[in-house]
Amino acid sequence: MKTNVGVVFGGRSVENEISVITANQMMHAMDAEKYNIIPIYITKSGEWYSGDALLKVENYRDTKGLLAQCEQVYVRPVYGDTNLYRCKKGFFQKEVYAKLDVVVPALHGTNCEDGTFQGVMEFAGIPYAGCNTLASANGMDKITMKMILKECGIPVVDYCWFSDKEWFDKQDAVVDRVEEKLGYPVIVKPANLGSSVGIKAAHNKEELVDAIENAIQFTNRIIVEKYVQKLKEVNCAVLGNYYDCQPSVCEVPVRSGEILSYQDKYMNGGGKQSQGMQSTVREIPANLPEETTKFIQNAACETFRALACDGVSRIDFIIDEATGDIFVNEINTIPGSLSFYLWEYSGINFSTLVDKLIEIAIRRQQDACNKVVNYGENIFSGKGVGGAKTGGKFGAKFSK
Repeated sequence: MKTNVGVVFGGRSVENEISVITANQMMHAMDAEKYNIIPIYITKSGEWYSGDALLKVENYRDTKGLLAQCEQVYVRPVYGDTNLYRCKKGFFQKEVYAKLDVVVPALHGTNCEDGTFQGVMEFAGIPYAGCNTLASANGMDKITMKMILKECGIPVVDYCWFSDKEWFDKQDAVVDRVEEKLGYPVIVKPANLGSSVGIKAAHNKEELVDAIENAIQFTNRIIVEKYVQKLKEVNCAVLGNYYDCQPSVCEVPVRSGEILSYQDKYMNGGGKQSQGMQSTVREIPANLPEETTKFIQNAACETFRALACDGVSRIDFIIDEATGDIFVNEINTIPGSLSFYLWEYSGINFSTLVDKLIEIAIRRQQDACNKVVNYGENIFSGKGVGGAKTGGKFGAKFSK
């Protein structure tokens, strides 16, 4: 029997379109002999839709027309109900649109990649690929991520952070703190966005204020980092789970300015935006000394483990070419295009990559079914209390 795989993408995020590209690349790479692919598109306003028309990326040029060919769907927040339901049932239609054996999120950005969606899946007990709620939230928030990595001895650049409310109330104090701790130049970033959205470099106070005002349009937490002037950016993906993982080859993305911009990532290659991260001009494998490559690959795996990740993530590094120091810049818990281009150079094609993600997801659900989540006795009855596991049909379904 084929496995019913829900591929979820889009979302209430500034990275909605990039998510569409990632999902379509993945769905066309999946083995149709193994999987029934159920595309699930979340609109920018938060509605869920499914239908075969979602499989063609060119259809997204006319979103209204596309959704008219699809059905609006939803999942119930009831543990153990893995069905996808129709919002409006026709006279001869069943209420259940499809049964979901496993879900593979191809979501990017806030309200999607940050643990929000993952929490919905865990609440319903639907097996899903990739990082869990905790790892997704910590990985998405650059402030929390750096705190964890620093505590684990993993090198990160110097930084400071503040909220939008603090900026509104104490602007001079925030500027003084940045200047005293970091000096100039610096990089200003929204704490919980990806795809280089809202990021600006600042070389003086005027540029710092402008960069912060730009960043607070997108989020309520801002991070300011010391700018490494003579830098080389290197990326490395990791596949597996928090106790057993492997690194990919490394890559050096080519940027057109001081930072790797949204245009560098998605609009290169003659403007072929539909290629997603595949459009980025890159040096792959990275031309680095063997010792440097091994350091980065090891640090990538340590970052993956420290944040308790699952599935596939991409860890982005900065090399200070003036000093030779190497820092973790950020982690992408659902990387653009799932970093399939890195795994192809590592001997794993896109189809096999998706197979592995699904295997990891099902194994994690099996493990979760063996954990105690409630007490079998009612404490109000006055009887003894014994632990009870989740078990149920999921334990039976995925056992061998």
